[in-house]
Amino acid sequence: MSNNSSQSLGDQLKSFVAPFRYDGSGKFHLKSHKTSEKGGLDKDSAGKIIEANRKRLNDFQEKLYAQDRWSLLLIFQGMDASGKDGAIKSIFEGINPQGCDVHSFKQPTSHELDHDFMWRSTIALPQRGRIGIFNRSYYEECLVTRVHPELLDKQKLPPELITKKIFHERFEDISAFERYLARNGTVVLKFFLNLSKEEQRERFLERLEEPAKNWKFSMGDVTERALWPRYMAVYQDIVRHTATPLSPWHVVPADHKWFARVVIGSAIVTALEKLDLKFPRVDKASLQEFKQVRMALLEDKD
Repeated sequence: MSNNSSQSLGDQLKSFVAPFRYDGSGKFHLKSHKTSEKGGLDKDSAGKIIEANRKRLNDFQEKLYAQDRWSLLLIFQGMDASGKDGAIKSIFEGINPQGCDVHSFKQPTSHELDHDFMWRSTIALPQRGRIGIFNRSYYEECLVTRVHPELLDKQKLPPELITKKIFHERFEDISAFERYLARNGTVVLKFFLNLSKEEQRERFLERLEEPAKNWKFSMGDVTERALWPRYMAVYQDIVRHTATPLSPWHVVPADHKWFARVVIGSAIVTALEKLDLKFPRVDKASLQEFKQVRMALLEDKD
């Protein structure tokens, strides 16, 4: 990565973002995206980029919070053991928690099922000046409910609304919603952690072998693993139909956790750089007041 100060951050990190970014232009085939990509890096060099991106993100987050105009919504999707939790923890290490909120969406509660499928996500959207992280999201309602259509019955929809078009209608609704967010100052970035089935098997075995990770495992994980081809087909459909220039998908190679973190962190700081964030300028009246306050403090001696 170039250290040339005249080169923009986006240019420096482009090789770790552009190959994995899809904004709806052209065709998309999930199989054409390798899960084991390393981007020409080794683990040590990747670690330096990850650390540099943490510092950049910390700087951008302070300005984002102080400026109080933009907000950032990050959506993480992926199969079990794809590394979503670890990526969030690593990338946002050291970030001021006052300006960052993480929401993990599990199986809907009865209260949530009494609302539309996007309601629980909508009420968790980030305020201006904040970064909102969705660990899974409203996309689950186009994913799990498609792989397991019987789950739609629990959503209490009028039967006549459950047609063959329901998921494509949801794609349309989501795209319109994300366009609305973008037009109101929320930058939307979406990450699909693209894990191979073999790597998932290895990570499941690791969870079983390490007592500290046993709690992460359940037989349900193995049951869903048997439906892998179906999940991949649905994920491909989701990316194809909901990727736009305003809310692109990043298909992140996830077999190597360290490279996944390079891609995700680089995509985030590149997007924040484009906002041209700055600390608010103090007006003349405030500067004059600061002088008076300073004088009062200097004179206030015991």
